Amino acid sequence: MAKREYQIYVVELNKRVYTDNWRFRAANPQFNGVLECLYVGMTSKSPKERFEQHKTGAKSKKGHDLSSYYVKKYGSYLRPSLYNHINPLTSREEALKMEKALALELRRKRYAVWFN
Repeated sequence: MAKREYQIYVVELNKRVYTDNWRFRAANPQFNGVLECLYVGMTSKSPKERFEQHKTGAKSKKGHDLSSYYVKKYGSYLRPSLYNHINPLTSREEALKMEKALALELRRKRYAVWFN
């Protein structure tokens, strides 16, 4: 059986997310409006498949929402130039660490970023 691989992905969000949502603003005090608003995630699917799940409001077999509110409402497109150099990752733990590390790195560069 092939070992599961994980992918980090980045979605560009419409900048309205920053003005519309106080939680997003509060998480990004460094944002000056020049760069983009982004969502960083991790998946065992392809980034394209995962983006489609977000945009269509996909549900799990148990009926749980698989989409992020931010990506579903404000997601524009994938930004592979920000994550292709990272993928693939061989464990879920490694992917979770990398998701957080990339999100914080992008915040340091003054992007507005949401991750969880």
